[in-house]
Amino acid sequence: MIELLLPGARDLDLAGPLADYAARGHARLGRVMTDAGLAALRARSDDLMLGRVTYPGLFFQHDAASGRYEDLPYGKGYQGPSTSYRKLEKLEKDPLFLAWIENALFERIARAIIGGEVSIYRAVLFNKAASGGTPLPWHQDGGSYWGLDRDPELQIWTALDDAPADGGCVEVLEGSHIDGLATPLGGVVPSDRVRAADADARKIALPARAGEALLIHNYLWHCSAVNRSGQPRRAFTVCYMSRATRCLRKKKAPRTFTPVF
Repeated sequence: MIELLLPGARDLDLAGPLADYAARGHARLGRVMTDAGLAALRARSDDLMLGRVTYPGLFFQHDAASGRYEDLPYGKGYQGPSTSYRKLEKLEKDPLFLAWIENALFERIARAIIGGEVSIYRAVLFNKAASGGTPLPWHQDGGSYWGLDRDPELQIWTALDDAPADGGCVEVLEGSHIDGLATPLGGVVPSDRVRAADADARKIALPARAGEALLIHNYLWHCSAVNRSGQPRRAFTVCYMSRATRCLRKKKAPRTFTPVF
């Protein structure tokens, strides 16, 4: 079995990161993934995008041909081998990704923030091809759009490649999680709220090296630009939540969620 977690990372002192997460809405854990883990998850990412490894029910999404977030295609599913998919979801189906989701450090963090039993809302690979990708506007990951009886608050984001400032790294409006949702719907923050908060002038870039992990509060305003680095920028993010969380949708059967740990 490949060792994914760096030696000593499981016992990382969490006092500082948890304090930063509460006050700022984000925190750095530093590098926590091994070289072998990075190689394995990069290879598995490519295998999934190229169709060499398949699982029923995986979600795939390409970038919009126009390059506009508003034009992203939905409902297309897998469209053939390509390393330019924007997003792969439901990666808890893959044993390698599941092993990372359930690593001992992330369990400590999830139990400290959530308490009790834990499930995941989603496990997603966000991929920005070597040149391009779709800009992600200011948004929050919660609200009625998510269709849950309570909003999750914890995401752990891991860089599988370097994510430099010109590579479409995560950008945040520090402390914005404290005020809750900008709209009850959640998702994209309306442009008038962005202007009122002077978010574009106040944003902070969070460049990361491969193997580094970030804690991100779901209500934290965050965005990212296109990748201009000339290198792939793959990142894996997991949203953890209370196992008591329930799906509220009625037009389809309610979603069920994968318990972890």
